[in-house]
Amino acid sequence: MAPRGPDTDISSITAEKAISFISKSWSDVRKSADEDIKRMRARADEDIKRMRARAKSFTDLANSFDRELENFRRVSLSLASDSSTSQSFFRGFQDHGGLSTAINMSNAQDLEFLRKPLSQFRRSHSNPDLGNHQNQLIEGTTRVMGKPDLSILTRALAPHIKDEDFYLKGVEGMKKQHAPIRRMKESWKDLESIAATSKSPSEFFENLKSTQLFENVKKNLGLPLVSSDDPKEVAPLDVPELLAYLVRQSEPLLDQLGVKKDVAGKVCDMLQKYKRKDSACSIPAVINHEDSVIPSAPSAADELDLRIASVVQSTGYQYKGSLWGDQHSKKKGDGLQNVAIVTTASLPWMTGTAVNPLFRAAYLAKTGKRSVTLLIPWLCKNDQGLVYPNSLSFESPEEQEIYIREWLESRVGFKPNFKLVFYPGKFSKEKRSILAAGDISRFIPDKEAEVAILEEPEHLNWYYHGKRWTDKFQHVVGIVHTNYLEYVKREKNGALQAFLLEHVNNWVTRIYCNKVLRLSAATQELPKSTVCNVHGVSPKFLDIGQQFASQHPEGETFSKGAYFLGKMVWGKGYRELIDLLKKHKQDLDSLNVDVYGNGEDKSAVKAEADTFGLNIEFHHGRDHADSSLHGYKVFINPSISDVVCTTTAEALAMGKFVVCADHPSNEFFRSFPNCLMYKSSEEFVEKVNQAMASSPVPLSPEQRHMLSWEAATERFIEHAGLDQPFVRERRESTAEELVQKKGMALSMSLPNLSDVADNGLALAHFCASGNEFARLISGALPGTMNYNMQQSKDLHLPPPAGESPIYTW
Repeated sequence: MAPRGPDTDISSITAEKAISFISKSWSDVRKSADEDIKRMRARADEDIKRMRARAKSFTDLANSFDRELENFRRVSLSLASDSSTSQSFFRGFQDHGGLSTAINMSNAQDLEFLRKPLSQFRRSHSNPDLGNHQNQLIEGTTRVMGKPDLSILTRALAPHIKDEDFYLKGVEGMKKQHAPIRRMKESWKDLESIAATSKSPSEFFENLKSTQLFENVKKNLGLPLVSSDDPKEVAPLDVPELLAYLVRQSEPLLDQLGVKKDVAGKVCDMLQKYKRKDSACSIPAVINHEDSVIPSAPSAADELDLRIASVVQSTGYQYKGSLWGDQHSKKKGDGLQNVAIVTTASLPWMTGTAVNPLFRAAYLAKTGKRSVTLLIPWLCKNDQGLVYPNSLSFESPEEQEIYIREWLESRVGFKPNFKLVFYPGKFSKEKRSILAAGDISRFIPDKEAEVAILEEPEHLNWYYHGKRWTDKFQHVVGIVHTNYLEYVKREKNGALQAFLLEHVNNWVTRIYCNKVLRLSAATQELPKSTVCNVHGVSPKFLDIGQQFASQHPEGETFSKGAYFLGKMVWGKGYRELIDLLKKHKQDLDSLNVDVYGNGEDKSAVKAEADTFGLNIEFHHGRDHADSSLHGYKVFINPSISDVVCTTTAEALAMGKFVVCADHPSNEFFRSFPNCLMYKSSEEFVEKVNQAMASSPVPLSPEQRHMLSWEAATERFIEHAGLDQPFVRERRESTAEELVQKKGMALSMSLPNLSDVADNGLALAHFCASGNEFARLISGALPGTMNYNMQQSKDLHLPPPAGESPIYTW
């Protein structure tokens, strides 16, 4: 044997110390475990004692119930030998199955004891030694009447109730075979055997993985059951992919800042091309339920969506909702669909936003599928004199409602069934329009907040400070009536004002509408918008045209020449009319034009016409259906500021010629043979002479229907999506579903940055509209953040709150 060196001795001493330390630690662990087991056994003994006490109390309760039941049976059966009354009682109880029936079959006086209180009955009949001499008679009566023997129930329950050995045996068995203790003992034995057979710590832990203890611990901790080195692991997103997805989701915000969608798309394509250069990172194939491989989509957008969907699916992340959005789900109610129409004007102001929403409410209610509420502004007496023609005024909203309903019924020929609600408004002389005061969404109860139709959504929401429309209503549709950009361009610093107004209109329509309908392409491009004319004409105009055509034979001319009708402000076509007649005064020397209208610029328009000696005669404004206007043959409308001119449609319905500009606002009327469009001033003269020298063509049934409100309502329901479900249950989209869809979106699995941006813009608008200083510098009327005391009295509203702005920075 080789001599042992000092290094060998030191290593052997160190190993011995380590082994002794391990053995000592192991013994300490065993002692601690034994003490824990003793405490658990003591606790089990206490549990056993409590179980015995509970078993004894249950046994006593069962015995007491058995005695009471047996006593009642004996007392009842003892009556069988006394009289025929008791026999009839038990016969009724047995044959008819009820105590009440048995009492009715017996003599009421003989059964008076059954009406005694329960306490008296128990005191007099609960003695277990009652009538021992009656036992034989009771048993005989039971056999004769076939009464069920309740002792069977007693014998069935007694072994389970009185046999204390049953509980003792069960408890002892539980004590000996307590499941947690047994499993712990087995686990310790497994650990001891593994420690004895393992030669190294790594081998010990490898063997430990195969034990049941390791599986139970892993299951209780919720650890994944698959290895981290799974060959199907999805590679994380790299920087170009993240940037491309960020740009795509930021398209609404970039569009608000003036960056077009095609620019954002080019940026995404550039990032995707940069990504494709790295061929090492490929898109993983997705396996469907039939284990068939679906090829990835060739487009860059679908490729990016698939990559993000795969990564999200691999992480298990689930999106729960938007950042600031309303998280409660809205459920569509039963019965009629609740529709609230909110507009910015009311009769007797004869403007498009007062007349067309009124007809829309009437014909939507006429379908019988909807409960319609129309919200219109109420003006105080001083504002009524500035707006309503012919010095009309109303003392109360009820008086104005009577006027509106009578006017409407005379136009449509039936009695509309809808609610009319007034909200407080104030007239702005600078903007020549009515602005709402306060949160007008409060005038619609929450239980009826299903569909909102905002007539002129940009106008309604410029200074709106209240609950977000899309949060209160399930579906919000905006209808654009007015080309405000065209009006603003005519004012001082018009280009700058139009630029700012364009972005403000984009802002408010984006955050407050789910869908926007533009009556024509003459309006600005708005988010979520489509072009569709959803206006019609009153049946009265169609009847006038049909009646006039039947009364006048073909070839007979009208008795009057040309006319123009509209609110007398320069932006409503008067500027164009004066310029055209002034430029071609000699060419149209024989043409006399009658103008009907009232407005702020009436004196200025009349003065300029007189200055240049134009053949124009001015009249007060009147209804287009007035009999004094039936004899005109040509309606001249040179306006290019309208979206869809209502008076043009009414003139065509009455069978007249219409001379109008070749403009997107008149595109809907292009197919009508009596509509003569011009592209230049020279062509204007040509079309006027053509109309004055010929007779108009009667409308066909198809053209009459196209102009009607029935057809307009059908178009509106279709394009607004009123017959479609507005709320769908949010569910999780898997990568397989995203591949099967061509337009793959991740709104169900990832936060939609478009929604986040819209919610942020809505919060910014709420804060800005809540600051009085910001409202004033943007053009709002002072004190319109809430209604005033006079409006409160007129509309029977609570007194207005004190004017203390929330946001005062």
